[in-house]
Amino acid sequence: MTQPQREEVIRCEGIWKIFGDKSRQAMDAIRSEGLSKKDIREKFDCVVGVQDASFSVGRGEIFCIMGLSGSGKSTLIRHINRLIEPTAGSIIIEGQNVNAMNARDLRALRAERIGMVFQSMALMPHRTVRENVGFSLEVRGVAEANAAKIAAAIDAVDLTGWDKKYPDELSGGMQQRVGLARAIAADPSILLMDEPFSALDPLIRKQLQGTFMQLSAELHKTTVFITHDLDEAIRIGDRIAIMKDGVLVQIGTPEQIVTEPADDYVAEFVAGISKLDLVTAARIMQPLAQYQAQHGAQDMAHWPVARPEDKLNALVDLAVGADSPIRIEAEGRVVGIVTRRALLRGIQGRDEAMTAQEAA
Repeated sequence: MTQPQREEVIRCEGIWKIFGDKSRQAMDAIRSEGLSKKDIREKFDCVVGVQDASFSVGRGEIFCIMGLSGSGKSTLIRHINRLIEPTAGSIIIEGQNVNAMNARDLRALRAERIGMVFQSMALMPHRTVRENVGFSLEVRGVAEANAAKIAAAIDAVDLTGWDKKYPDELSGGMQQRVGLARAIAADPSILLMDEPFSALDPLIRKQLQGTFMQLSAELHKTTVFITHDLDEAIRIGDRIAIMKDGVLVQIGTPEQIVTEPADDYVAEFVAGISKLDLVTAARIMQPLAQYQAQHGAQDMAHWPVARPEDKLNALVDLAVGADSPIRIEAEGRVVGIVTRRALLRGIQGRDEAMTAQEAA
């Protein structure tokens, strides 16, 4: 289905990062001669970390960048707040050119508009939960004036009553919550999260994913989320970017990534992912006119009803209790039909290859 247009908050255009003393010469050679990563390493003793990466993130969106270790995802996210300077390319935040910011404006951007959460929380052991959460506000000299914001951030991550405890008195998951609270206490419009839950055990990790998703929805934060776990990306991401060897291979919704992999690399990643919570009725349904052309007009009054955005899981539940196909309605009218065969094909992940005859 077509995704609604959102106000653009972050735009990265043509980002290159080349590490090495001759990075500028290497960049010029790439542009003039089309040299490969291997060529650049051999000729200039430089390493290409990010290659011509472009993407945008909308207001309130969770944009996941996923890739294996060494794919360049952590390097890429650090360009957004210019912790790493790009060799080439532009970063635009809420209409402002980050490349052109002076040191003072860049400090303000990082302190007031962007919060960052790392895998390692780097909590200060001699400070309480409250003091750690309020640290960024303290640096700006406004911690006392924003005591209510600090308390609200602690409450938002379910740590109320723990504000006077020290980090060594908390579990790993609780420490991670402190880091998340610290990031949101200053009320930034953007969150950058670099594998924040990867060191946690699966149960705590899933709980924190749920907490983060709820907070993101309630606070309407724009988030770039780095992960090496496709299940995590699919669970929390509005869109996912798959990264390999410094290149953004594919960008799309979780459904698009799983059902329309751009190449064999992405296909291998998504091979074991269940389609039940991803694929929608809109993807596997036959248009009503096409169905009626094959089967004629039928009395659909007692057929089960679903919406175009309903997932396969919901359709399976409907199909179990009915002998008829499922009618798909939008805005009070029937727009398509899902047959049992189409539903099975969708579960198999073969909906993209279905012919009209197979769907019948």
